[in-house]
Amino acid sequence: MGFSYRKSVRLGPFRINASSAGVGWSVGTRGVRTTVTPKGRRYTTFSVPGTGVSYRTDGKQGCLVPLALGLGLGAGALWCGLRCMT
Repeated sequence: MGFSYRKSVRLGPFRINASSAGVGWSVGTRGVRTTVTPKGRRYTTFSVPGTGVSYRTDGKQGCLVPLALGLGLGAGALWCGLRCMT
């Protein structure tokens, strides 16, 4: 097993990631994030914050299905949160 290095710097919704492979960046918020790796590969990740559940799609694929899934999960979480508050 070799050595690895990773450092991340946050600047608002932007994140700059430095690793032994190079420098990449990402932008987004909790639940939705788009990432560009040091090799130029693009990913979009949809997640449910606090659960560990996420879905990652390759940037070459269309993102309508994951986007719909993310919006549906977000709306469900918002509804549940509002319902729990009352």
